[in-house]
Amino acid sequence: MRTVHFFVITLLLVTTNVLAQRAEEPDITYNIDGKINEMILTEVGTLIVASNDGLVGIKPESKEVVFNFKEYGRIKPEEVYVKPQTPYLVVDQSGFAAISTKKTVIDYLSGQTLFSSEKNGWKQVNICEIMMPQNKLVVQGQRKAKEKYANAIAIYDLNTGNQETFLKLKYSEYFQGKPLLLDDGIVMSSSKGTFKVDLNNGQELWRNDLKNVTAMITNDDQSEIYTVQATANGQNSKISKIGANGNVQWAKPHKVKGGVSQLSLTPKGLAIVSDVDNSGKKGLMKLAAGRSESKIAFLDQNSGADLWDKAPKTKGYVQHFYVMDDGILFGVYEGGINKISFDGKTLFKKPLKTGENIITMAETDQGLIYITSSDCNIVNLETGEQAWKKPLKYKRADAVAVTLDQSNNRYLLSTDEKLYAINTQTGEASMLTENKFEGKEEPSDIEVRSNGILRTSDQNMTMLDWEGKEVWHEYKRAPGKSAFGAILAGAMAVASAAAASASYLEANSRRDVLGNLTQTGEAYADLGDGLLMATGASVAEMLKKFKATAATKDAQFVLTKLDEGVGLVKLNKDTGAVEKEIVLRDKKPEYIVDDHYGVLYYKANNNTVYMYNLK
Repeated sequence: MRTVHFFVITLLLVTTNVLAQRAEEPDITYNIDGKINEMILTEVGTLIVASNDGLVGIKPESKEVVFNFKEYGRIKPEEVYVKPQTPYLVVDQSGFAAISTKKTVIDYLSGQTLFSSEKNGWKQVNICEIMMPQNKLVVQGQRKAKEKYANAIAIYDLNTGNQETFLKLKYSEYFQGKPLLLDDGIVMSSSKGTFKVDLNNGQELWRNDLKNVTAMITNDDQSEIYTVQATANGQNSKISKIGANGNVQWAKPHKVKGGVSQLSLTPKGLAIVSDVDNSGKKGLMKLAAGRSESKIAFLDQNSGADLWDKAPKTKGYVQHFYVMDDGILFGVYEGGINKISFDGKTLFKKPLKTGENIITMAETDQGLIYITSSDCNIVNLETGEQAWKKPLKYKRADAVAVTLDQSNNRYLLSTDEKLYAINTQTGEASMLTENKFEGKEEPSDIEVRSNGILRTSDQNMTMLDWEGKEVWHEYKRAPGKSAFGAILAGAMAVASAAAASASYLEANSRRDVLGNLTQTGEAYADLGDGLLMATGASVAEMLKKFKATAATKDAQFVLTKLDEGVGLVKLNKDTGAVEKEIVLRDKKPEYIVDDHYGVLYYKANNNTVYMYNLK
């Protein structure tokens, strides 16, 4: 169904006739050996296909597969782990009770196999950790029979796959947690203690009695290491400090309730967030655990003593946690924002009350903007005073999106059907418009285009002028509840490489640094330190691809029912015109759209993948 104002209808009809085109024949056909189990789209466009015969890598610009890994036979989806923000994937195929663990690391951009537990002499691999920005692989496990099943550690260069460091351990140790890779060595923890290995000669440099450390962080010059251990009952945690020579520096570990979810070094001390969960406990056990909520502690880095006489009350779980110049800013999922100085004083005049589920906390020229599922406001970061006397409140929204309309000096906040405009200078807020979408959908995304404001959902697109008046609306009916539901719920649902990249960057960038609110799409080119500091041809290629402008930034792809059957429609974001139609015919098609690189991958049958160029 199409709605458009009269003054643009002639132009759009002409545009549609000129640009719309059929593309039923695939640009490239890939024949896969073995039944396809799953298709996985990586951040930079390489498609990983898991089948009964192995694992295949497909690059959108290549007619030949980049690799065809058959050594393990059938590959299940859960046996493939694509390491985010790296060009590497791990195939993990374990035997009964993990006695004969098989692991392989593949560079999915070059197609090179960098590590294989069988070929590299390992009978069992317990730790297989990709470390960035060092671009190393840390492996710990049991060697094969010719080395008398020795317990060992090795480090491999992921640029070449060459082994750089090797150490046979004296003890039979059980390892857990992620290793800490330093400039001159690697720190690991086991059931016997925590120790450091020299990267050059593989010799053990020091060892202490801290057992089963689950997490470690270090300061900038790597002279101090802070560790986390779970207590015997697993309900609480212990924090310790290790010096450069491996000695435990605090007289006793600092105990905190719950499991540690955040460990941050600040200029004034060590900040810790731990989460208490007593939901499954009853009676005395529930009383002993305390309230289900996050706890915040702040420790002296020299002694481990708690620097705060009274920790701030959270009354819920900490959802946002940021280290600022003058203290710590945090937001709680259940609602509420507060800021506390490094010496334990509350910097806000009083805790700020907010709605539940704080979706966004970001810096603006006017202060901190927060957006929840039901309200929004801008707050003075020094005092906690609200820029608006009353927050902008709206009915609890299932879909909330925000973007910066820089040319008009305003933020645009989309909350289900309603669209609000917020002046970046004055903070004045008003409802710009209200859009009813068809097919029982709500607007879920918002984007500032050169000619107006675009609001979209899975099946709807509407273009608004700068005053919020609708210019055109495009709706493509879903191909039926059963098919549409299968597509959304299935393992091979519609995917976006850009969205996948953005979600990874959000999850893995420094969680304790408050970011700025920018226009939608700008974050996709941002990269974490781990990739920017790494070297190697595949890393360089990945950086280039990340920074490349999206090939289909001006198009949206919608699955709908066409005259010849179910198909994908390419719609122009600026005009709503149909630029391309691809008939898939299958009532329940299994496909992936890479809308960053402009490619559609379609599972034509159990052994065949079609690639369509969407550009």
